[in-house]
Amino acid sequence: MTSDWPDFNEMWDLDDPAGTEVKFRAILSHAKASGETSYYLQLLTQIARSLGLQHKFDEANILLDEVEEKSRGDGLVIVRSLLERGRVLNTSGKPEQAVPLFMKAYHLADQLGAEYYAADALHMLGIASPADELLDWNLKAIAYVEGSTQERARYWLGPLYNNMGWTYFEQGRLHQALEAFQKAQYFREQQNNPRAIHIARWCVARTLREMGQVEAALEIQLGSEADGVEDGFVYEEIGECLHVLGKTLDAKPYFQKAYRLLMEIEWVTKDTKRMERLRGLSA
Repeated sequence: MTSDWPDFNEMWDLDDPAGTEVKFRAILSHAKASGETSYYLQLLTQIARSLGLQHKFDEANILLDEVEEKSRGDGLVIVRSLLERGRVLNTSGKPEQAVPLFMKAYHLADQLGAEYYAADALHMLGIASPADELLDWNLKAIAYVEGSTQERARYWLGPLYNNMGWTYFEQGRLHQALEAFQKAQYFREQQNNPRAIHIARWCVARTLREMGQVEAALEIQLGSEADGVEDGFVYEEIGECLHVLGKTLDAKPYFQKAYRLLMEIEWVTKDTKRMERLRGLSA
């Protein structure tokens, strides 16, 4: 990527894919006119990703079709196109079609020595593969990243420990889940990424609540609340902890705030049982 152009990889805000799309499109016409074809096509893959996260799957695929048509053997462009096509398929509920694309992306990126993108592909295989394969893919990805000589590839340790934690959590292996989430938190703290640290702390606390260590979980979530960021997930957990401790009146305003904020998140609202519970506890 030319040093004369902004690094659009650093412009990502996964919590705001629509806003990220706007930022990317603001530099798109200049990138196209520059003649820097690889930069331009890689930028298109990231616009496609932002569209996929907004569930605009047809628009995303049209852009990726253009990238594939114009890639002309550019290995890095092909890798990034495979990754984003796979993510679009996975987000649209077709993980079985996404897996072969992530496999291709991994092998090609590894051959190119693009370890960051190879690790990304392994990370996605740890998300999209069948449930009985997820842990193996996460372990393989962690081993790959830990063996990488490229510092940028080590970014993936945080997401990978997080994914492994949730795999253990879903399997009921809570002590191993807690250990993975604590590793994710430690790594995020080394990166000094406040938003990622916030999420990592939430995962640790959520696991502690599941393990019956409710007071410890509540202390962590109250600490996150004290950071001053309105977060429906944190409010929900504070409410749940207080509810378990028998402090139902104290819990109610937290459930009310959680319900109000989580109603704005589409994927959460699809969990009708969760939302009905929140509404009932808010009443």
